[in-house]
Amino acid sequence: MSQDNAPAPYARRSRFAPRWPRKLLGTLLTIAVTLLGLLFVTFMIGRVIPIDPVLAVIGERATQAQYDAVFLELGLDKPLLQQFLIYVNDVLHGDFGRSIRTGQLVSEDIKRVFPATLELATLGTLIGVFIGVPLGVLAAVYRDSWIDQLARLVGLVGYSMPIFWMGLVGLLVFYGILGWVEGPGRLGVFYQGIVPERTGLLLVDALIAGDWTVFKDAFSHIVLPASLLGYFSLAYISRMTRSFMLEQLSAEYITTARVKGLSEWDVVWRHAFRNIRIQLVTVIALAYANLLEGSVLTEIIFAWPGIGQYITTSLLANDMNSVLGGTVVIGSIFVGLNIFSDLLYRFFDPRAK
Repeated sequence: MSQDNAPAPYARRSRFAPRWPRKLLGTLLTIAVTLLGLLFVTFMIGRVIPIDPVLAVIGERATQAQYDAVFLELGLDKPLLQQFLIYVNDVLHGDFGRSIRTGQLVSEDIKRVFPATLELATLGTLIGVFIGVPLGVLAAVYRDSWIDQLARLVGLVGYSMPIFWMGLVGLLVFYGILGWVEGPGRLGVFYQGIVPERTGLLLVDALIAGDWTVFKDAFSHIVLPASLLGYFSLAYISRMTRSFMLEQLSAEYITTARVKGLSEWDVVWRHAFRNIRIQLVTVIALAYANLLEGSVLTEIIFAWPGIGQYITTSLLANDMNSVLGGTVVIGSIFVGLNIFSDLLYRFFDPRAK
């Protein structure tokens, strides 16, 4: 059967089928351009910052001959465009150079410190989601009630209080005075090295090993910084959830559902909340990305050996390879989470397909 004589459904499928490859190609092109822009920005930062990369490697007491040799070895004699292309090629192969501070490859350092940040940000996001979403929904349902006022107060304090101040107060109260949690660090000195490192996530590794003593100690260390990050995530998520729910609850289809005699539970959760899930996906993804890249002060206050503390310490030591490598990794993750949220958006909303 020729395509001209094909049934209407087949003809429609044939006509619209080429759109998917174009969409996929467009998405991949957008990702490539975004990552290339990220690499360009980090490359230029490394070139314009007033730090001599040669002196950072060999020190100020090196001879001129040693300086010239390292200058040529780093490729700084080549044109700027050629240096950028070499930098892009190295990054694509996972080569961020060698850390001056640790003496190891930057990629190995990031592989070692990133799981700590991932564990901290993930737990903080879970706290923000499981408390912030119900709080935002209740604040919208009971508008102008004490629940709504509480949600507004939580959001106001979360946006107003500096995170480093909250961290110091938390350590003073819950660790220094009450003794409810362990202090700075990721694990007590006595428990280090007991559990085999498989995922890099201490809580997960302790569960796999079945060592509840190590799990309890690791949880006692992470609960305070994760709760702090979760509180700031909660403030953002609850405010956005309340705003989305208020918009839905004022819609005509909600009034129609109530007139039909549906219970308030069905109206709120099966109708209104169902229609804001798409928007919440983006909000939660952005909140998670912000915790991954914005936990620097928290990691410093709690001596948390994550990528935020790694980048900060490297910057103070003029270790630009480590700083730029960590920046590229965090930026790539941010882009990846945005793409992931877009895919979830298409999954939850058939209209986006």
